[in-house]
Amino acid sequence: MLVLGIDCGAQRTGYGVIESDGGCHKLIVAGVITTQVRDPFERRLHEIACGLRAVIRQHAPAAAAVEQVFYAANVRTALKLAHVRGVALLAIAEAGLPLGEYSPLEVKTSVVGYGQAGKEQVQVMVRSLLGLDTMIDSKDACDALAVAICHATHAGFRNHA
Repeated sequence: MLVLGIDCGAQRTGYGVIESDGGCHKLIVAGVITTQVRDPFERRLHEIACGLRAVIRQHAPAAAAVEQVFYAANVRTALKLAHVRGVALLAIAEAGLPLGEYSPLEVKTSVVGYGQAGKEQVQVMVRSLLGLDTMIDSKDACDALAVAICHATHAGFRNHA
């Protein structure tokens, strides 16, 4: 089954599609939708939505997953992230995909085995779990792949695969 993971960000939204049976995972595609800070925010949201719709159309995942909203010290940043997350949820809903939502702690625990793991540890484990020769260059794309792996290994996913 193909699973789309999304790492929401106003400037860089990471995405990753994996093929998984719940135990073995294979990279299909990973990338980043980048927006320009100087552009109006509504335009940036539109670019993210169009980019995610294109990934969904091209790869036809059977499920999608995103991180849940988490506390951020900067209220403006948290609000922008919530808007981007809303756009991602809309694109997923438009495609009729079942959605998985996971806390950062759940994603890190699922991928690394430790909920307080750093970005570098996540990168190393994503590389290992996907059997890649090199690291994923983008941390945003790597985080999106971690979300997809978390969803694929989640017990509820295996029951629906």
